Amino acid sequence: MTEPNSEPAAVAPLLGATDIRRLAEEIGVRPTKTLGQNFVIDGNTIRRIVSAAGIDPDETVLEVGPGLGSLTLGLLDAAREVVAVEIDPVLADKLPETVRTWRPQAEERFHLVLSDAMKVTELPVEPTALVANLPYNVAVPVVLHLLQHFPGLRHGLVMVQDEVADRLAASPGSKIYGVPSVKAAWYGRMRKAGVIGMNVFWPAPKIHSGLVEFTRHEPPATHVTRDQVFAVIDAAFAQRRKTLRAALAGWAGGAVEAERCLVAAGVDATARGEVLDIGAYVRIAEARHPAAV
Repeated sequence: MTEPNSEPAAVAPLLGATDIRRLAEEIGVRPTKTLGQNFVIDGNTIRRIVSAAGIDPDETVLEVGPGLGSLTLGLLDAAREVVAVEIDPVLADKLPETVRTWRPQAEERFHLVLSDAMKVTELPVEPTALVANLPYNVAVPVVLHLLQHFPGLRHGLVMVQDEVADRLAASPGSKIYGVPSVKAAWYGRMRKAGVIGMNVFWPAPKIHSGLVEFTRHEPPATHVTRDQVFAVIDAAFAQRRKTLRAALAGWAGGAVEAERCLVAAGVDATARGEVLDIGAYVRIAEARHPAAV
């Protein structure tokens, strides 16, 4: 069993590079690209993430992809409870033991769910915050899925590929503004909160990571559904070089109907999708799906 490193009594011990590699060796784990596994090996980075997340002591935090427990320990120090969702059964089997060893007083406040985060719709405790080091290849779908199914998530901080962080936080008119930017805006305000270097991970990725902070707000007030609005967004960016009149022709059933919806929504039919905010997409959906009288 791995023993914590000795640190000053005032500072709770966190996993370092030696600890992470030892834990991985104990269970025969090598990080895989398939699961997007890059384990944080720097305690100061963990403290920075936890601090930036602004967690209240009475909160329940949802962590996705806890891996070997680097961030988990830091979250247990800051929150009342932590719910961790892990897809890898080998890692999931080891994590409770790591919590018992490093945070014995927090064992009862830790909940582990062995599952794919994209399939989770219920948790043992309703979370109020999301804090996670997300695999690069599924980061956006996971964030959107969790915001959809867990309305109690009021805020959060996720670490993703730096380019993905920029896209999530992008504003209308930016070259990197796209589907992730608009769909995320349905749920809340996204803001880039920093950049994380490569050397704090094992194995070290080839690109930097970005921190994205979000604060939830109520979805736009409308009679149309989220799915109806998202269908407009998908169509607008599927052919983002085309004008909205052309890009939305398939969605609307023809270019003439697309233009009618755009005019009714107060949107220039010759504009492109990257200049519209979430409110404009809601109005376009409303024009296509008028409220029942």
